[in-house]
Amino acid sequence: MTIPLREDVAYIILKKINETGQELHPVKFTADDFIGREPTKAELLGHLDYLNQKQYINAEFSGNAYGNQEDVPDAVNPKEVDFRVANTFGSSDGPLPHLITFKQAELTEKGRRMLEKMEAKPPEELKEGPSVPIATKDMPFLEKVMLKSGLEDLFDARDVTEVVYRVMRDLMTTEASDRVAEELENKEVLPTEDKALKMDVADLWKDTNPIVGFLSRVRPPFKKHHGPGLFNIDDDRFLFRVKNEAPMAKTGFDLDREQVVSAVFSATKEELSQERIQEIAQYLPGRVRELWDAA
Repeated sequence: MTIPLREDVAYIILKKINETGQELHPVKFTADDFIGREPTKAELLGHLDYLNQKQYINAEFSGNAYGNQEDVPDAVNPKEVDFRVANTFGSSDGPLPHLITFKQAELTEKGRRMLEKMEAKPPEELKEGPSVPIATKDMPFLEKVMLKSGLEDLFDARDVTEVVYRVMRDLMTTEASDRVAEELENKEVLPTEDKALKMDVADLWKDTNPIVGFLSRVRPPFKKHHGPGLFNIDDDRFLFRVKNEAPMAKTGFDLDREQVVSAVFSATKEELSQERIQEIAQYLPGRVRELWDAA
């Protein structure tokens, strides 16, 4: 399968790796990184593989990238790259997700020099296509969360949203929480006949676990303080709870905590008035408040 090498995608990849860390580190690519370009997973992996082979990046992949060494492209023509995974030649949708996954990367010195050149003279392709974020206003709530969080399952999006809301409510007064719930009433999470997903956003805000929902109403709000104490919630504890209380944590799924929280925040803010948005902000600890403001 032949994949054209696109300078705009290569530039975005190099820039994202450079901005997220200087040593070998996990890098999460989302749809928002490639607004208006939408490379397929096969194309994205192909570009990462090419940049790795040409030593612009030092990358790690899980799985078997090639069936045999003869299948590794030497990319004599830098505009085309053959990217073949586990002998699935000619596959219409490229690499099989369960066979290869991009894990982490860092820029090499060669990659930094290339990025500097591209920043001085950005690829012409970057001037084409939309330059504004993907319009999510009319997208169903859970689809917004799934898109921006990197999750691949609507049920996971539902579950993690409920956990984020649970920690948020723990920091708020009952009166403030009720005002938020009122604005989230009659706003369905997804148009569906599936009973497990047929609910309002307010149902997730109030908590589908009646015991947890009751306790959050009767106990005093936690404090956004750093340090020991059962009723203190700082940035670390907020993000720790999101990751560890989400049901998928039991399966060993590694959540990107800030990305998931930002996705829930973004989808939620689209459903709320400015008054509620500002009211919620005052209850959140430092870094989490920054994520809320930026969402």
